[in-house]
Amino acid sequence: MIPELTPPVQAAASLRRLALIAAGIGVAGAAVLVPLGYLALALFGWLGLALGLLNIALVHRSAARFAGSEDPRKTRRSAGGVLGRLALISAIALAIAWLARPEGLGVFLGLVAFQFVMIITTLVPLVKELRRTGAQA
Repeated sequence: MIPELTPPVQAAASLRRLALIAAGIGVAGAAVLVPLGYLALALFGWLGLALGLLNIALVHRSAARFAGSEDPRKTRRSAGGVLGRLALISAIALAIAWLARPEGLGVFLGLVAFQFVMIITTLVPLVKELRRTGAQA
């Protein structure tokens, strides 16, 4: 029997899982890149992973705040928050990439790796649930 979890507990577990996977990817990337002489690229990749994790933490916080809100304009405010958050993360990544080029492009590698992991960790439970219920895709 699977216990029914509350959304904050699920969000915290999801964030913890993503952080552990991101750390593993960072360690694996550093293990490959540092011996090849790309220490800075590995560090900027870690920074990109951290920015991705920050983004998801802010998403969880924002979702919890808007879920409990009775504001009739919460959809509009939520969309504005998403755009603002993405603009901030993108601006930080662009600034780092520009100021520390060419190694600074590692920030984008970290962000891409994090997004890929986030999609996979979201998709796998969904596919399992669809298979369990017998739903057609």
